[in-house]
Amino acid sequence: MSDAIDASRYVLIGESHFSREIPAFTTNVCRLMAPSGLTAMAVEIGPEATVAVNSRLRGPNREQEISEFMRAHPDAMAFLNGRDEGQTAADCAAVAGPEFKLWGLDQEFLGASGYLLEQMLAAGPGPFARAQIQALAEQEQRAMQAALASGSPMDLFLLTATDATLDHAGTAIDQDGGDRAKALFAALRETRTIYQASQSRRGDPNGRRARLMKRTLAAHFVEEPQARVLMKFGAYHVYKGYNPLGQRDLGNFVAEHADGQGTTSLSMIVVGARGALGGYNGVGRQVKAHDFDVMTDEESDWTKDVMLARPSDTAPGAWFVVDLRQLRRAELEALTPEWRALIRGYDLAVVAPELSASTVLGAQDTQ
Repeated sequence: MSDAIDASRYVLIGESHFSREIPAFTTNVCRLMAPSGLTAMAVEIGPEATVAVNSRLRGPNREQEISEFMRAHPDAMAFLNGRDEGQTAADCAAVAGPEFKLWGLDQEFLGASGYLLEQMLAAGPGPFARAQIQALAEQEQRAMQAALASGSPMDLFLLTATDATLDHAGTAIDQDGGDRAKALFAALRETRTIYQASQSRRGDPNGRRARLMKRTLAAHFVEEPQARVLMKFGAYHVYKGYNPLGQRDLGNFVAEHADGQGTTSLSMIVVGARGALGGYNGVGRQVKAHDFDVMTDEESDWTKDVMLARPSDTAPGAWFVVDLRQLRRAELEALTPEWRALIRGYDLAVVAPELSASTVLGAQDTQ
């Protein structure tokens, strides 16, 4: 696996979120990539949240500063507020050098509107825009207090503000807000549109999100065409071809981009066979651990197949790697649909025997 990583300009990790072990695995991938150059790690958070993380990435009080940021802006980001994810980002920055940075490709998270409005005001808008942004900020603060009390993201400003209110503010921002405030307001509305479509199950939220991430990554590639990048996203985002949600997502875009450059990408899925993963537990709240065990699940699962195929003398804590590229030479129609999709969608499959749940920094309910 190390040779394949070393030979690749783009290395993609598709994961199960909020474990402790997969971030540690990612740190080791960073260490393998760094000697030959590592420009950035692309991550599943919004660009504005990434600015906040990058500014604190190398500080001696990084965890405390991220905790304070999240307490001031609950649910302003996902994943990189995780204790283990943050440590991986800091470790990658340390081994890759001073020019390394995170690239956030996703929409902003559900609670990011307050932070975005703060940044709009800090950009120095004109009087008409400023008045409207301040009015939105006051509404946002009231909505946040309600959401913190209930724990429900449905109470957040992003999902409770009316289109009429935002349209009125948008007119003023267009009038004298300036380019920075206009861009931030556009990000707020795009994030809102994606979450509204996901909540109502109308439109194409997954496709819209995938296209947003591809556009953002393409802009980074224009700025740094020779960049060598590690990418870490949820497993469905990293499939080549069509993923199980029927989308051509980020993994497909990167594979095609690498082909067009005449260079190499490597995509791997990293999951666990049993243990616990953290899950969203409400606005500003600590994640909740959810136990799982594929070996006791009655449904078919490729991870279970891998665990059952391990040699009898395999050490209990050993991770298992399947080179899916070799299996493309086989007669795929003889395999299950799940295995066919996996083999076509990924290059390597990595299974940890056990995962444990991570925690987030700055949770309101953490003493």
